[in-house]
Amino acid sequence: MSDVTGDTGDHLAAEAALHRELDEDVGHVGLEQVRTRSAELFEVLRGDSGVVEQARARDDLVHLHLSLVEHCARRFRNRGEPFEDLVQVGTIGLIKAIDRFETDRGVEFSTYATPTVIGEIKRHFRDKGWAIRVPRRLQELRMQIGAATGELTQKLGRSPTPRELAEVIGCTVEEIMEGIESSHAYATLSLDASDDDDDGPPAMLATLGVEDANIEHVEVRESIKPLLEGLGDREKRILLLRFFKNMTQSQIAEEIGVSQMHVSRLLTRTLAQLRASLEQD
Repeated sequence: MSDVTGDTGDHLAAEAALHRELDEDVGHVGLEQVRTRSAELFEVLRGDSGVVEQARARDDLVHLHLSLVEHCARRFRNRGEPFEDLVQVGTIGLIKAIDRFETDRGVEFSTYATPTVIGEIKRHFRDKGWAIRVPRRLQELRMQIGAATGELTQKLGRSPTPRELAEVIGCTVEEIMEGIESSHAYATLSLDASDDDDDGPPAMLATLGVEDANIEHVEVRESIKPLLEGLGDREKRILLLRFFKNMTQSQIAEEIGVSQMHVSRLLTRTLAQLRASLEQD
């Protein structure tokens, strides 16, 4: 049996749902007839009728109890997962219940299958429903906080405080706060998401800054500033004309009144001096 049990009245409600919502292939027949048909199919499945007949009986059992799966899946609607996906997950639980069910125990199949189906759906929410992976401890704590919040809200007539939640659940206030924070990881907002209204706010992506291509040079510029202060006036001027005003060595030579060759030697020496100082730092 599944390690996650449902509420005590789940199987009764599920059996009633079977009576109201039988699969079209079976038709609207009485609940006793459903039980009888289910028993017949399990007898074929567990008997020696052959692989083909057993496979057909297994498929018929799945179709016969799909209403049970749909009933269980409705309990988890409006929690961020499509109903069709919940039915698919619940059907996996139903198939597991069919394969594990032992008819000689004298238990109704719906009584056995309901907690198995619900457990499979809960595991889906616990393991795959999170947008960002968080520890299982926090996932389970979030579910406890949700259940305790509903009960205390009804009892107190207001939203409970973290301390009140901690007393009911039996943990610390810090753990409650951690569990509440982890709930933000359950569903995320796309950066491209925006209001359909033309007058609404823009998408989050439009409000984010872009990467500055010059940011990687900030550290170099800040490191070289004190080194530039130690240079002579002529060397500073040559660097300014070459790298900030983009002048050629010939233009610089005309500007300061020396030969182009002399400018080249001064520039080479100054750059070597700065490079050596940076490497030492």
